[in-house]
Amino acid sequence: MIKTLMLGTAQWGWTVSQTEAFQLLDAWLGAGFRHIDCATNYPINRNAADFRAAEKILHEYTLAHGLHELCLTMKIGSLDNLRSPEINLAPSFVQMMTEEYLRIFGANLSCTMFHWDNRDQVGEVCASLEALNRLQQEHGIRPGLSGIAHPEVYAAANAALGLSFEIQVKHNILQSDFERYAPLSALAAGDDGHHAIFAYGLNAGGVKLEATYPSESTFLARGGQPEKVAALLEKTRALLPHWNTAFVRPPVKTMNHIGLIFAGLHPRLNGILLGVSSVAQLRETLDFWRNLETFDYSDVFSALKKILLPAQITL
Repeated sequence: MIKTLMLGTAQWGWTVSQTEAFQLLDAWLGAGFRHIDCATNYPINRNAADFRAAEKILHEYTLAHGLHELCLTMKIGSLDNLRSPEINLAPSFVQMMTEEYLRIFGANLSCTMFHWDNRDQVGEVCASLEALNRLQQEHGIRPGLSGIAHPEVYAAANAALGLSFEIQVKHNILQSDFERYAPLSALAAGDDGHHAIFAYGLNAGGVKLEATYPSESTFLARGGQPEKVAALLEKTRALLPHWNTAFVRPPVKTMNHIGLIFAGLHPRLNGILLGVSSVAQLRETLDFWRNLETFDYSDVFSALKKILLPAQITL
């Protein structure tokens, strides 16, 4: 099982303070990892004063430590952090933002990723992709996509360019967008490696298997409603005793474990974006990731595929 792990920053400047983010980066780099994901509109907490706060935290850290060897993905397009649909992915804007991030992050920048694009016109999308193509040729910046409303339009627009994308898809046991990206993901992982597909949202925005939610929890901060996930959690909890007694291996205990199995054992995913909010959670996640690399959890993966809820739930 060879997959790339990436550290997410969506909560930085919101439920994760700058001090906590710095501690996460210390632990992440100390563990030997270099891939980090950020976005212009992080955190998306509907507080305009926090627009671009996550990237500012990351920039301050890279400056303080003189870092030049990160693999940083920056998602662009959104014009605010209010969860509005307003975007700008015009070629000039794509060029401007990528050059700005090259100035800010230098050699650490490895991917410019389009974020939340609802356009359905092939010509408009093609013009934006041509800008990414120029940036890749001029600076070696890999193109990426996340939250794309019409993957089939992107597939058509990319037919002539043949760009290899990094693609982020929401993938957890409540909702998976992997199949929706089929027009683009047809050449992922198992074929010629044309695109690299990363899963995010592994624990469905902070869903917990057992515990109640404190008022400051990520799940509630994002507007999560515990009653909406009760049916899925009941099915999952009913299987835990079998999973944890049938084999000699470390037990499956948390929603995070389940999310790691569901994404980590997916044969056509190339990597995973970890949305951890504390050093303790990061270490626990990496410990269980090592379990996945050592022990056989394929039975859990097979069971999870069968109980995936057919209806998409908005958390």
